[in-house]
Amino acid sequence: MQNLHNNLAWLTQFPDLVDLDQHARELLANHSRIVEAPIGTIGYREGTPCGAYVMRLAGRSRVFKMSTNGREILLYRVSAGETCVITTTCLLGNSDYPASTIVEEPIRDVLIPSNIFHQLMVDSAIFRKYVMTNYGALITDLIVLLDEVAFHSLDARLAKVLLDAKACQLTRTHQQIADELGTAREVVSRQLKRLEQKGAVTLGRGQIAITNRITLEKLANA
Repeated sequence: MQNLHNNLAWLTQFPDLVDLDQHARELLANHSRIVEAPIGTIGYREGTPCGAYVMRLAGRSRVFKMSTNGREILLYRVSAGETCVITTTCLLGNSDYPASTIVEEPIRDVLIPSNIFHQLMVDSAIFRKYVMTNYGALITDLIVLLDEVAFHSLDARLAKVLLDAKACQLTRTHQQIADELGTAREVVSRQLKRLEQKGAVTLGRGQIAITNRITLEKLANA
């Protein structure tokens, strides 16, 4: 019993699962495993099969879609205490990954093999509710992203990215911002230059200092 408790110490990071029944706990203790990966590791690639449900204990990765011409757009990020909506989609639909992911901060994950995931979805109401609740919330986030891409101008989206950083100074390249917005570096550079001319930001080498948040807020809400 003590070994079972030790193997499942990570459950404390997922409060909705602390009341799992004994059978579900035994499945997780016997079949799940903890893995770690450094910055730059590719978690999965577009077109590859999904073999496990992922629960993030520490670190951060970004999930992105790559176009045929090599342009990248950020879909979302997965941080500690979260799961991956695309992984859940692939497991539920028995499909391959439609996007890719790369580690941005060293990660520590719990991996639940796909067959055990499906068994838990059938056997455990608590696990099933947790998965579907998280899935619904993450789908909502993706719809918000779709709304931003389809209906908001690039300058509004750029202003939102700068404001979301919640810092007066960002250490981020124009290419990194372009990848996040799904556009070209040159486009972002032009937009940032215009923001600098408006007095909203000051540009440096690999640095962006926010000097007028009110201007950015007006653009973000336009």
